[in-house]
Amino acid sequence: MMTSIYFVRHAKADFTIRDDASRPLTEEGKEGAIKVMKFLEDKDVDLIYSSPYKRTIDTIKPFADKIKKEIILIDGFRERAVGCWVDDFNEFAKNQWTDFDFKLENGESLKEVQTRNIESLNYVINESCGKTIVVGTHGTALSTIINYFDSKFDYKGFESIKNEMPIIIKFVFYKNKIKEIEKIII
Repeated sequence: MMTSIYFVRHAKADFTIRDDASRPLTEEGKEGAIKVMKFLEDKDVDLIYSSPYKRTIDTIKPFADKIKKEIILIDGFRERAVGCWVDDFNEFAKNQWTDFDFKLENGESLKEVQTRNIESLNYVINESCGKTIVVGTHGTALSTIINYFDSKFDYKGFESIKNEMPIIIKFVFYKNKIKEIEKIII
């Protein structure tokens, strides 16, 4: 059975708010959420999952409200814990992509992020085999998922989507085997 998953990387967030979990969308981000809703509204979505972070929920909420579906929160889809505020995010990200075990104190490595995201993805596929699914997610989390299935997706791949908010990446699976990854511009 084929399972289609639309990973929705959150719309533009207000990065003046330093608390990762409660960071809201900007006004531009709210407009992005409407674009997401319009793109997804004819996709016959069966289930909606999300990271528990506010910006991911708020990005897919207009769509969930429109089709009258509950957003099921999965903590494993949350963004990478950095450990502290990083002023030079580009250097930090480059270090993490160069060494998947690199992390700051109280933070997570990309290897840890990838492991928990893939565990969450496998759970969703096993629970929802043959369905069409939306997952609200984050840039780094999504990048580690892409990297898991396509090792050529590295720091340059991450850089290519880093500033795209929102972005949708469609994955098609046959059972737990990846068949297709498609970047969708909205």
